Amino acid sequence: MTTNATPESTTSERDWLQDLQSDFGSSIVVFLVALPLCMGIAIASGYPPEKAAASGIISGIIGGFLVGSLAGCSLQVTGPAAGLAVIVGQLITAHGMQTLGLIIMVAGAIQLLAAVLRLGQWFRAVSPAIIEGMLAGIGILIFAAQFHVMVDDSPPGSGRSFGGVINLFTIPEAVWKGLTEPQHQAAAIVGVVTILCLIGWSCFAPERLSFLPAPLFSVIVATGLAAVLEQFDLDPHDIKVPDSLLDVVSIPTWTDLPKFLDRTVLTAGATVAFIASAESLLTASAVDTMQQHTPRTNYDRELAAQGAGNFLCGFLGVLPLTGVIVRSATNVQAGGRTRLATVLHGVWLLVFAVAFPFILRLVPVASLAAILVYTGARLVKPKVVNELLEFGWGEVAVYAATVATVVFIDLLVGIGVGVALSLFQLVYRFTHLDIRLEERIDEGRTIMHLEGAATFVRLPQLAAVLETVPPSTELHVHIEELRYIDHACLELLINWEKQHAATGGSLVIDWESLTAKFHPFKKNGTNNHAQPPSTDTLTDPKSKPETIGPESGSSQTPKA
Repeated sequence: MTTNATPESTTSERDWLQDLQSDFGSSIVVFLVALPLCMGIAIASGYPPEKAAASGIISGIIGGFLVGSLAGCSLQVTGPAAGLAVIVGQLITAHGMQTLGLIIMVAGAIQLLAAVLRLGQWFRAVSPAIIEGMLAGIGILIFAAQFHVMVDDSPPGSGRSFGGVINLFTIPEAVWKGLTEPQHQAAAIVGVVTILCLIGWSCFAPERLSFLPAPLFSVIVATGLAAVLEQFDLDPHDIKVPDSLLDVVSIPTWTDLPKFLDRTVLTAGATVAFIASAESLLTASAVDTMQQHTPRTNYDRELAAQGAGNFLCGFLGVLPLTGVIVRSATNVQAGGRTRLATVLHGVWLLVFAVAFPFILRLVPVASLAAILVYTGARLVKPKVVNELLEFGWGEVAVYAATVATVVFIDLLVGIGVGVALSLFQLVYRFTHLDIRLEERIDEGRTIMHLEGAATFVRLPQLAAVLETVPPSTELHVHIEELRYIDHACLELLINWEKQHAATGGSLVIDWESLTAKFHPFKKNGTNNHAQPPSTDTLTDPKSKPETIGPESGSSQTPKA
């Protein structure tokens, strides 16, 4: 008997196949981006040259297999990250390679404990201005550094103070080298062609081949071009693949166990855990803003996955992990739909590094650097400034300060500055009250405009202004621009209205809107706080609240 498939099952199968196709293509692109980054960051972290590449690749494999399988952010890609490079180098100098593994294990254990305590949820409270600023700052750094790599040159700012700025301002020098110096010309040609392919394929790809990601197509073209250039004695540098991944594994011995109780090891582990967690979870927040295919990040699960990955990396003596914005953004932009893309990129790292190193050696480094140049440029979104401006100049200031600090100083410092400014802005908004008083003597009335937040902090200011209102005057209070009023200030208005009425004056204010919008006096049908004056004489309960202001001409006062 033949069973006909239901429309639901057909649709589900089609969606599954589409996800698989997208994840497969994206995983290859992420793999191609991740491989040189894994090796380069390991070298930048101070690992011995003979161990650096293999250590970085093993960390990338763990980030794909283990962290990718457990992650709370399905599209985030985990691996060695530049955000930890400086501190790892300092730890190697201070404690040595063997102790570094113990420090990373401690960091992983702290991350796991933090996940159990559900501390990852705190990273949900991150301003979009900080996220966008972090993305833009990292994009500028990526663009500046990889532009030099794209012409087979070393970024001049590597390992130096203000390295990002140095890389950025020496880009004209890199352009000149690519145009005039033979040892850089081949790489420059490959890099430019790669970027042109990225742009062209994204805009003009044939429909039948649209499943092929633009970065992957660009790498294929660049690899073919490099082979042609080699025939003319123009040789762009290719990827260097280690002979064995196992040579760098260094498992702790029993004699190392007492070091776990060493205060310096615990302190260093806590530092690594904090930096890695901040970068990973903020990157996860950024990934959430870049895609709509998967559920929002489970921060505690992501923190636990990062902790498990770092614990294993420390046990093997390889580079620590964080969620990385470059690879994660590449994953999203290349069409990744599920966590399978992240896991598969770890598979490709393992398979190609072990079984097919000769294939990897055909790929020019310049083409991968060009992909990062393109990705970095796309992370900087000028239109974000206009979007943030809708919420005030304060958000733009947070964004600009975050970008500048990330570029000029450091990623973690930039995040800290953004958070500090956001908190300052929050405190300012909930403590700032602007009071504008306008006297109309000929009309016998005074107009008061309240803007901001009327809290007990500003109660003396409000009381002082009310004392200046002439007796026997009709005071109209406008609350349209008032964001919040607390019980203390509301009671002040109520009591002042009683005293002012005794002088023959009156207070005209929309009590109903004030209490309904800014201070919920009633809850579950019971009075939990002192009631304001009755609004019966002010508005009809069956009609919309009356607009009270200087144009209304109303002098009615609510019954005290």
